[in-house]
Amino acid sequence: MRAMLAAAAILGAGPLAAQGPSALAQARAAGAVGERFDGYLGYAAQPSSGAVRTQTETVNIRRRALYTGLAGRRGVSPQEVGITAGCTLLGRVAAGESYLLSDGVWRRRLAGQPAPVPDYCRGN
Repeated sequence: MRAMLAAAAILGAGPLAAQGPSALAQARAAGAVGERFDGYLGYAAQPSSGAVRTQTETVNIRRRALYTGLAGRRGVSPQEVGITAGCTLLGRVAAGESYLLSDGVWRRRLAGQPAPVPDYCRGN
């Protein structure tokens, strides 16, 4: 399952990241868009442009499709797959980027701070 989740993470970020500094990449670096505990991107601050919204929704649509497909093959809910993928994605949050845990509070990872890994992720 871990290998498939890594694929989910790559699918979610790869195409836009490969195009260079996209509006989404800039918004992530600025902390306006970040990873959520449920495996999707979210808005930590109001998006500054329609391009950010469009690119964020494109990533989330791709992730949703992947989570749904994986869930069907594994006999679990897409939400369970998303939360498990969220464990991997939260572990990749870079310094300065925002993230949302299940408590509903947006945070920014500080330089030198460990990656945010909720307790429920440690068993995965």
